[in-house]
Amino acid sequence: MKAGNHETILTSELYNAKGSAEDGIESVKKNSALDERYERKVSSNGKPMFNLKASNGQVIGTSELYSSESARDGGIASVKANGPTATVDDQT
Repeated sequence: MKAGNHETILTSELYNAKGSAEDGIESVKKNSALDERYERKVSSNGKPMFNLKASNGQVIGTSELYSSESARDGGIASVKANGPTATVDDQT
């Protein structure tokens, strides 16, 4: 997922099938507005980051590493705002 400034704010696993990728996109749209779906973490090198999880606890998206917790929280806010209505750019 990219923000309005074209910066990547959330990445997923790589999918082998287009249908699986489409299911992943729908899961991000469905879960991104829910604060309880965000796992706020600190990476092994001390940088804040987050995972977006589905209702079953599976990670469906991972953020970049941020310089501060407030920057990470801004990333979460961006995913919350953009995720539910994000447009899909199918380049296949």
